[in-house]
Amino acid sequence: MERGLFWSVLLMIFFGLTWMGWNEYQKIQVYEKWAANFDKAKYDIYAVLGLKNRQITWGKPTRKGIINSETFALENVISMTVLVNEKSINLDNLPEKGKPEIEFTLAEKVIKIPFTEIELAVKWLNYLQQLIINND
Repeated sequence: MERGLFWSVLLMIFFGLTWMGWNEYQKIQVYEKWAANFDKAKYDIYAVLGLKNRQITWGKPTRKGIINSETFALENVISMTVLVNEKSINLDNLPEKGKPEIEFTLAEKVIKIPFTEIELAVKWLNYLQQLIINND
């Protein structure tokens, strides 16, 4: 009886992990179709981001598609910075942990795009800053 309960729990865990993996795979399949429309794109569990013709489009990935999608032009960005745990960071001394996001300040609003990795957020910030500098 005890063995049966033990194996039942393990079986439920296995099915749960299998479903989670299938769910994530479906999100990636949707992202790949979505990203084909962009020159440069990124995917992580918090947000997708695409760049084409100096337009940034971002949203939240789901199995059925990208939701809460929003687009803005790099020309409208007044400033951008990487935040970790809602605080601006020194790009020369990155924290090891925290919740990173890039904050874009536009004339009419502030947009925060979440990332899973601090280093990836910094790489995107540097890339976008270089893009703005080279096209001015």
